[in-house]
Amino acid sequence: MKPWIAAIHAYVPGRSTGADGRELIKLSANENPLGTSPAALVARATGKAPDRYPDPDSVQLRTAIGALHGIDPARIVCGTGSDELLNLAAQAFAGPGDEVVHVRYGFAVYEIAGRRCGAEVVVAPDRDFGTDVDALLACVTPATRVIFVANPNNPTGTFLPGGEIARLHAALRPDILLVLDQAYAEYLSPADDDGALALAATHANVLVTRTFSKIYGLAGERIGWATGAPALVDALNRIRGPFNVTGTGQAAAVAALADQDFVRHSREHNRAERSRFVAAIGALGNHGLLAVPSEANFVLVRFTGALTTAAALAGLAERGYAVRHLPGQGLPDALRITIGSAADMAAIADGLRQMAEAAR
Repeated sequence: MKPWIAAIHAYVPGRSTGADGRELIKLSANENPLGTSPAALVARATGKAPDRYPDPDSVQLRTAIGALHGIDPARIVCGTGSDELLNLAAQAFAGPGDEVVHVRYGFAVYEIAGRRCGAEVVVAPDRDFGTDVDALLACVTPATRVIFVANPNNPTGTFLPGGEIARLHAALRPDILLVLDQAYAEYLSPADDDGALALAATHANVLVTRTFSKIYGLAGERIGWATGAPALVDALNRIRGPFNVTGTGQAAAVAALADQDFVRHSREHNRAERSRFVAAIGALGNHGLLAVPSEANFVLVRFTGALTTAAALAGLAERGYAVRHLPGQGLPDALRITIGSAADMAAIADGLRQMAEAAR
């Protein structure tokens, strides 16, 4: 094994069962609690037969993405989730002797992507659990080749406004690839656009990635896409897997894109339930529970009082819920909780209140 591969800590997915193997309501992977667009389910069920390879270039899907977002389909590449594309970006532009930079409390795949290609991974300090542009720029050296920024950020939910994204890009050398991971972009209000797609359309060193796993409710199909300058798309096409998006996945994603009513409904549900849940956590501030401001479909709850993270994690599991504990990402005293149904969020908030009061 190559030493840089041996240094990788494998990705740990969110749990869906308790310590005793009991199935739990899964609020640990940021999946859509409303499920999937009915139109997408129909398209998935009636898609291309499994004995035939899918379209290797995802032509219909790229055309549909381009039509929705005003992007030339030739500047779009599809992948096995956005995870594949994040890994390919590092592989195409960094290697041994180079540096890949991401912010502390960033998506775990960035660390894996950087180490997988033999690059040195540099972690920039955060600001209030979010991206600090000046801290990122201070980490740039002559060896820097790729910078990963998730916006909104996972696992903290923080958001960097468009002016800060533009300031970061303007300060970078043209030979540094800025990868803007927008897995949760559809949960933002259209007024909160961070300008990433516009940067990717007009600059040669910006790649934007998105996914169908979150608001579109197609996590099980593993579909992502990226857009950038033709040379960037060409680089990813050279090394991506052939036939990397299934036929059923392509059909479902095309139908999901056409059902923007489902997307709007999912966004509105998330905003309403997230607001209620954050307010409920805010009422427990005197018990040491704090919610990090989030623009995504989850909330990072910190435990700074008598109720410990371990006790809260176990207590929620006893009540039937799986949430995400991320000590491996430097967050031992916090839980990331996906926004679920109204009933689930009320039950979790009430459970945390009961545990916090009992721990005093």
